[in-house]
Amino acid sequence: QVQLVESGGGLVQAGGSLRLSCVTSGRMFRNYAMGWFRQAPGKEREFVVAISWSGANTYYADSVKGRFTISRDNAKNTVYLQMNSLKPEDTAVYYCASAGKYSVPFQSDYWGQGTQVTVSS
Repeated sequence: QVQLVESGGGLVQAGGSLRLSCVTSGRMFRNYAMGWFRQAPGKEREFVVAISWSGANTYYADSVKGRFTISRDNAKNTVYLQMNSLKPEDTAVYYCASAGKYSVPFQSDYWGQGTQVTVSS
């Protein structure tokens, strides 16, 4: 069973930065693509970004393109989300997700518990 644990959320002023981390654990019988989703109050969960196992392929939602950067360190079983130039509309619970393949759209199989990101104006 795959487990995902996010960390790094917090409160930041507009224009600031945060870096989220997602540590994975559990037996892997296949390669895993990884991604981030977010959910704001009263809104449906939305896709943010995905990355292939090797890190060679990435895909960003238009709303975060140029501001957010995903990366992964397979030796540490960790995926990161660097968030710069944060806006109040980025406020949401951010969820780490994994899938058996990299695809567009990203189809997640496992989810983390989420970490809160709050951007003040």
